[in-house]
Amino acid sequence: MQIRIEPDRNAVGNAAAALGGDAIRAAIEARGSANIVVATGASQFELLAALVRRKDVDWSRVTAFHLDEYVGLPASHPASFRRYLRERFTSRVPELRAFHPIAGDAADLAAELARLGALIARHPIDVSFAGIGENGHLAFNDPPADFNAAEAFRVVELDERCRRQQLGEGWFPTLDDVPRRAVSMTVPQVMKSGLVVLAVPDARKAEAVRGTLEGPVTPMLPASILRRHPACHLFLDPGSAALLRQVPDRPGE
Repeated sequence: MQIRIEPDRNAVGNAAAALGGDAIRAAIEARGSANIVVATGASQFELLAALVRRKDVDWSRVTAFHLDEYVGLPASHPASFRRYLRERFTSRVPELRAFHPIAGDAADLAAELARLGALIARHPIDVSFAGIGENGHLAFNDPPADFNAAEAFRVVELDERCRRQQLGEGWFPTLDDVPRRAVSMTVPQVMKSGLVVLAVPDARKAEAVRGTLEGPVTPMLPASILRRHPACHLFLDPGSAALLRQVPDRPGE
């Protein structure tokens, strides 16, 4: 895993978007198209803002998926990840070839999982943008995560720490309002990505970052599996890197 510490969260987003955007361009140049996964949450604000400013990316050749969505939440809900991405990504790159959202409120979730699995099987992912949860989750795969899941997407139970993170970020008025289940891309599917770009700012992520980088690779800290990915780049700020025993060099040092 390549690790880089930027001076602040804006720089984290800009640097992650620069690396990911260059990889999208390279995929288009090599094969005529690119397939990506975009993430949501407060950690991704700056990354997405920088990514949609990339006028040198031919978005008409890009197909996008996303990592997760709450079960039962309509796309109109303020906390829906479909709404989040419509406001911050798809509406800002209207020429995007395709966006395949997760319908967490589908009447038949089994059929929705099958639909998504078939789609992503036809679109091998070039670049996945992601974050790390306060509990170390990857997508909505809370601990203990299944590192051997056979399917691309599944319904998962959200643990209390994960739900409290969503409350703390201001997406819901009370803990009781935070859904207890979500549709999540599985860990093996994330690991199939050609490149994984992690934007992880803020001191509240410091414990999870330390465990991801310095602890064992374990389902109890799902993001730790990314140490086994051949092309994973982690962008931190001083807050999220604060607990690391060995601090990587900062750019320019």
